Amino acid sequence: MKALTFFAAPALALATLVPAHADATGSVSYPAGKGPGAGKKIVLIAGDEEYRSEDSMPMFAKILSERQGFQCTVLFSTGADGKIDPNAGSNLTNPEALDSADAIVMLIRFRKWPDDAMKHFDAAIKRGVPVVGLRTSTHAFQLPKGSTYETYNSFGKRVLGEQWVSHWGKHKSEATRGVIEAANAKNPVLNGVTDVFGDSDVYEAAPPADATILLRGQVLKGMNPTDEPADYSKKTAKGAEQKINDPMMPVAWTREVKNDAGKTNRILCTTMGAGTDLRSEGLRRLVVNGVFWGLGLKVPDKADVTPVGTYEPLPYGFNGFKKDVMPAAHAPATR
Repeated sequence: MKALTFFAAPALALATLVPAHADATGSVSYPAGKGPGAGKKIVLIAGDEEYRSEDSMPMFAKILSERQGFQCTVLFSTGADGKIDPNAGSNLTNPEALDSADAIVMLIRFRKWPDDAMKHFDAAIKRGVPVVGLRTSTHAFQLPKGSTYETYNSFGKRVLGEQWVSHWGKHKSEATRGVIEAANAKNPVLNGVTDVFGDSDVYEAAPPADATILLRGQVLKGMNPTDEPADYSKKTAKGAEQKINDPMMPVAWTREVKNDAGKTNRILCTTMGAGTDLRSEGLRRLVVNGVFWGLGLKVPDKADVTPVGTYEPLPYGFNGFKKDVMPAAHAPATR
């Protein structure tokens, strides 16, 4: 396998060449550049306590706007002071942006959004917008009893195709090598996808029969892309003894799901997606390809997914986010 090239930069990249602005609602917008995504709006939602979506969603917005021509808006979780706070699970800035979304890219975890925010997400889903869900989006919501949208607590299983089950690889000590599913190697979502690696672990997952598996996760003995595959057995959540890599767990799949309004949502789900995982060019390309496929656009043969400016996310872990950052920090003055 080829050695991976990572991007060295300050922990929070504030410099960028993408024209952008942060509005009074605490979201950040990136106007469309030139590219095949012209005329389409992508809303990216950052909101998890552990995997640094507050770093990765702005990075993807810059790529999708500058490199591919989409208009992008990033929504955050913020505290009462307006600063980005992934622990503020009941907050979503500017949910109204979802009303004009053509596609959603999300990395959220156990959100407790009030009905006033959920109604915009629900309406987008019922319009049939495609969704790219990363990592903990399999357990996106933990809405309280009495919420009008309490059924969204099963969003992962019903829509994405899996919920939270378990850490299959050992958390923070066994990394993931993405292995292309040979039977689906020509799937356009895999165009240009090679050398996928993430330093987060493989999740236990069993997507439904209607899912098209694109990648499986090979559990490695360590945290480096050159490490050998792990070789031991453990019990699945259902109690069956299984070799850790035989078979390997699915870590990326697509499906098409008819929603309650009778519309169909195209779904790309990957249980990879920690901010540090996304230093992998192949994994970034998978996500960008998923946006094109979801929208019914021709997937590029090899989409340009080079980060705009610099990208070096902080390590994943609870309370490991950079403190005292306003959303506007991701939208500096234009050049």
